[in-house]
Amino acid sequence: MTGNDVGEQVRRYRVARRLSQRALGEQAGVTSGFISQLETGRANASISTLRRLADALGVGLADLVEPGPVSAARVVRADARRTLTASDGMTKSFLTEPPFGHVEMYAVTMEPGGSTGPTQYRHGESEEVLLVLRGRVRVELADEVHLLAEGDSIVFSSSTPHRVANDGDGEAELVWVNSPPTPPD
Repeated sequence: MTGNDVGEQVRRYRVARRLSQRALGEQAGVTSGFISQLETGRANASISTLRRLADALGVGLADLVEPGPVSAARVVRADARRTLTASDGMTKSFLTEPPFGHVEMYAVTMEPGGSTGPTQYRHGESEEVLLVLRGRVRVELADEVHLLAEGDSIVFSSSTPHRVANDGDGEAELVWVNSPPTPPD
């Protein structure tokens, strides 16, 4: 495969992921000018740069160097989800993988008494949607308190101080969505 073929694969994945050259460059630690030159065959990338580009595109290195179809879909298998277990009784499994488009989605499990932390917090300017699949949760939004049961949902701004806690006797399961995704700190 030639350098131009690699650049074409990068472009195809970037377009399928709805990323600008600048956004891809920022995620991979290169300039948008380099992305442009790579995509048009005027520059070649080192293996370490290709690995960073593949990671930013959510694909394997082989996907960039082997010509083939580029799917606009990214499948996250249940047994391969990235999972974060917090010390306060909450487990978050990522249902979407970076690079995120317009939505970031999690499956959340909260033990009885589990929460997002001891105090309210805020982040970014996203909308958050919570859907309770099982159990009961208490959603604190600044001075407001909302008690949600199975099947209930709530939408709020991530810039509003918030805290979510499992008020029930059993485990709570939620689907949690941020749109657009909250940028990393």
